[in-house]
Amino acid sequence: MKKSSNLTKSKIVSAAWQLFYEQGFDSTTVDEIVSLSGTSKGSFYHYFDSKDSLIGSLAYLFDEKYAQLEKELNFEQNALDNMTFLTRELFMMIENTIDIELLSRLYGQQLNKRGEKELLDQSRVYYRLLRKLVQLGQQRGEITRAKSTAEIVRLYAIAERALLYDWCLHGGEYSLAEYASSTIPLFLNGIRTESEA
Repeated sequence: MKKSSNLTKSKIVSAAWQLFYEQGFDSTTVDEIVSLSGTSKGSFYHYFDSKDSLIGSLAYLFDEKYAQLEKELNFEQNALDNMTFLTRELFMMIENTIDIELLSRLYGQQLNKRGEKELLDQSRVYYRLLRKLVQLGQQRGEITRAKSTAEIVRLYAIAERALLYDWCLHGGEYSLAEYASSTIPLFLNGIRTESEA
């Protein structure tokens, strides 16, 4: 039952963000989301109070992408290379399918929100996957043990959010994926062990 429930929510989220990108948030109706997702209005309102509450579901959409990318990872490869790959691929998806105004709205909503913040939810696929990669990197001597796994994951997430925030501030005037490809390695050099440097 849970798998079917997750599939329904996933269909709604995917359809909504496709429509938001194609025709804008304000021009998209709940009826259009329901129609494109092949679900019902009852299902929509089971998961979301309103169209506005879909803004927070962007973290869910990101996690779907991470789950897909996880299948493409070679865990025998250097953990830092895998982390760079994940960032570049997610940022390419964001650049090509997410309306920058909605990404900006998500950040604003998360800053003003009381209670749970979707972007910081440690149970997300994103955090689970980063913890796994950092732990592997530390076990193999690729990533420093001077900081805990949790601290490195936190710092990495901060670095990614900073890049996304800056991209939003600049109105997407540069390639997010290309800029991340040149800046993320600078951050990773700070957590790389000396033998890997």
